[in-house]
Amino acid sequence: MKIFNTPNNSITGFILLGFPCPREGQILLFVLFFIVYLLTLMGNGSIICAVRWDQRLHTPMNILLANFSFLEICYVTSTVPNMLANFLSETKVISFSGCFLQFYFFFSLGFTESFFLAVMAFDCSLAICQPLHYPTIMTGHLCINLVVSCWVLGFLWFLFPIIIISQMSFCGSRIIDHFLCDPGPLLALTCTRAPAIELTSSALSSILLFIPFLFIMGSYMLVLRAVLRVPSVAGRRKAFSTCGSHLAVVSLFYGSVMVMYVSPTSKREAGMQKIVTLFYSVVTPLINPVIYSLRNKDMKHAMKKFLGI
Repeated sequence: MKIFNTPNNSITGFILLGFPCPREGQILLFVLFFIVYLLTLMGNGSIICAVRWDQRLHTPMNILLANFSFLEICYVTSTVPNMLANFLSETKVISFSGCFLQFYFFFSLGFTESFFLAVMAFDCSLAICQPLHYPTIMTGHLCINLVVSCWVLGFLWFLFPIIIISQMSFCGSRIIDHFLCDPGPLLALTCTRAPAIELTSSALSSILLFIPFLFIMGSYMLVLRAVLRVPSVAGRRKAFSTCGSHLAVVSLFYGSVMVMYVSPTSKREAGMQKIVTLFYSVVTPLINPVIYSLRNKDMKHAMKKFLGI
């Protein structure tokens, strides 16, 4: 990989500004995000352990949920540990290779999450629209194939653009006004503008985010049509409850991502972009276990049993 072309650069890396504030504020943020990180690990880890050890939860829906929880642990780990180190650092420097590794894993895990949300929507719509055929269609073998496909597609999709960007030359300022290595600030630091690379990166990101989103919306339209045909109120409530937690997670993830896409690009928006990115990369993985456990009686019972409550 190439390093900076500025002759006076003694540090071959980038400076992540993060959340600039006095030293006391940095320590307070460190404590806050450290607690959030631990709670995220505990919450998602509890779901994984509950599904692993409770035989009643060995269903395709809960297997997908356990894999999704593992994904959330990986997702938050791709950014928060470096963020915590940055709070205590005086220089706030991240190495060149470390920056692009974070870039690759953060975006690959985000794309993998969009695939998982689409697969979980498919599972939900199948359970409601085809309840009699569900056991024969959503077999353990198909479930495993879907899980593997999500991981493989997520990590292969954005590999080529990241390799191309990492081979570009960087000049001038090394400062990234963000708490992670984001493609926008990185491309702004290149010696020569590369509109083709920027357009390709944006197009691949949009395709990978919005095609699964359209698939999810189509699945829920089928769910809504099937639910409206249920004669009893109790039956409709039960059907909605089956997919309610997943729909809430989809709303949180895609709602924040879409804000990033529609927000105007200006210098004053840097703070807002940090907050929105923080929401879908840190806050959402924290509250997802709460959403799923509160709306799933079997999961709630298994987690209480696992935690000894």
